[in-house]
Amino acid sequence: MFSRHSLTKKIIEYGKKCGEKNFSPGYSGNISARFKDGLLITVSGSSNGYLKNRDIVYIGFDGVSREKNKKPSSEKLLHIGIYEKRPELNYIIHVHSPFLSCFASSGRDLMSPVMAENVFYFGGIPLAEYALPSTRELVDNTVKYFDSYDAVLMANHGFVVASRTIEDAYMKLELAESYAQIVLNTMILGGPKLLNPTQTEEILNLRN
Repeated sequence: MFSRHSLTKKIIEYGKKCGEKNFSPGYSGNISARFKDGLLITVSGSSNGYLKNRDIVYIGFDGVSREKNKKPSSEKLLHIGIYEKRPELNYIIHVHSPFLSCFASSGRDLMSPVMAENVFYFGGIPLAEYALPSTRELVDNTVKYFDSYDAVLMANHGFVVASRTIEDAYMKLELAESYAQIVLNTMILGGPKLLNPTQTEEILNLRN
């Protein structure tokens, strides 16, 4: 179990990386880490790229803040839902990065096998149906995909990725954003040439 200090430091560090890469423009996005009997999560109205110690709050799995005068992110229920669905996951990054958000906002998933590396790391990135942000409906629409996937596009909203380590969650965010840009560019060039089912299966077998 990591200390609160070390987890807070990691959240701030990777929030800054998200800001530097323009994955979290303005006030968009939130980050959390599993901690004790709940989670540490960024506060409402904070900016991933400019986090301070005061911008992290400890909440229980009931969604209630354990600290006075600190309001957790409005997407706290999404984070709680993912942690409850997948007990082995310890970190969640939610962003509105430009290229992934383009796909989310055009109603397009990233399930097609375009690049070997992305098939290996993601299998695919599904698209969750739209729901009003911070609602139970949004949680239900999104969390169900974490049965089979670690990263999900959220229609007309953004992208969420979870992992055992924050380093892996962030690396997968970088990979997914680059992938979205590449797929978009292939459309300009006439569309991607997809890997066939045999090629896709061969790549997935490399996981074993």
